[in-house]
Amino acid sequence: MRIQRLLHASLLVSDTQRSLTFYRDVLGMRTDPDRPDLQFPGAWLVVGEQQLHLLELPNPDPIDGRPEHGGRDRHTAFAVDAVDELTVKLTSNDIPYTQSKSGRRAIFCRDPDGNALEFIEE
Repeated sequence: MRIQRLLHASLLVSDTQRSLTFYRDVLGMRTDPDRPDLQFPGAWLVVGEQQLHLLELPNPDPIDGRPEHGGRDRHTAFAVDAVDELTVKLTSNDIPYTQSKSGRRAIFCRDPDGNALEFIEE
């Protein structure tokens, strides 16, 4: 047996609609309409061949006291084709971000619930 690939990652969010404004409207992800009725609010987002599942419930992680730089926190990383375009979108939506400390063309930001996200230019 060997693990072949990552199928999806899940993030806890406190308000699905607010999170969709960020993930769908700012980042440009599209929702997967095939999400079954799971008896709790949330959304499935398409990320290439994988998915990002947003699970709505009170978030047990504190937002305050997290490292300023998302690279020093648990985070989810995405490949993007243009980091500069993303920084313009983030700036125009008043979403702070930090540059990768590794020297790569990558940035980190946080979603409305404090989940750290990395975007690496490929």
